[in-house]
Amino acid sequence: MELTIGTILVAFAGVFLISFMRGAFGGGFAIVGIPLLSIVMDPVTAGGLLAPLFIAMDLVALRYWKPSTWSRPDLVLLLPGLVIGIGLGYGLFRFLDHRAIAIVMAVVTLVFVGFWFLRGAEVTVQPRSTPKAIVAGLTSGVTTMVAHSGGPPLAIYLLPLGLSKEIYAGTTSMFFTVGNATKAVPWLLLVKPTSNVWTLMAICLLAIPSGVWLGWRLHGRLDQRQIYRACYGLLVLTALKLLWDGVSGFFP
Repeated sequence: MELTIGTILVAFAGVFLISFMRGAFGGGFAIVGIPLLSIVMDPVTAGGLLAPLFIAMDLVALRYWKPSTWSRPDLVLLLPGLVIGIGLGYGLFRFLDHRAIAIVMAVVTLVFVGFWFLRGAEVTVQPRSTPKAIVAGLTSGVTTMVAHSGGPPLAIYLLPLGLSKEIYAGTTSMFFTVGNATKAVPWLLLVKPTSNVWTLMAICLLAIPSGVWLGWRLHGRLDQRQIYRACYGLLVLTALKLLWDGVSGFFP
């Protein structure tokens, strides 16, 4: 990867967008900003660039999504599966078919959102489920390690619980704080960033504080209904991006 002005500007914009999503929704939608990065680097290089930057985003986000916004009963159920899933994703990184995983995750997500629309696009509160939480944590761990796309499995579990917008975002934030800290070293071992990537990483750090803060301000301006509708809308965008990545990967 050449470190040109164009590369710096595009990467900076991509990291800013991901930071903004982090502040607004607690995390899980990093894949929305990855298309920008793909303009100037391959997906694996982008993964190595983002892995440490995610930790920086998490540290900034902790200023806004404090422990009072975490749903501890859900985190207790979700986090063990997340860590195990990241370990599985690391072990199988070179053997898993990323395209097939992307397609399956996209289809599941679109079906989930489709059922929500069929119910009138309203939140129908469902009881907490230990098996669902374990599956969501495990699936999110694998997909976040393989493709930085751990958001859909977590959202599919959390959104039906009808948590307040603050608790939803705070729980999501803490979930990915643990996930990003866990997967950073494996990603760096897999990718081994060059000096140009480390330099770009240092530059992109400057985009994080303002991005997270602006996202958090947007969260404060939206009401519960708007936040949930935005989350479901972002799930559709994420699913379409995953579907495109998966299907296009089968063609030269």
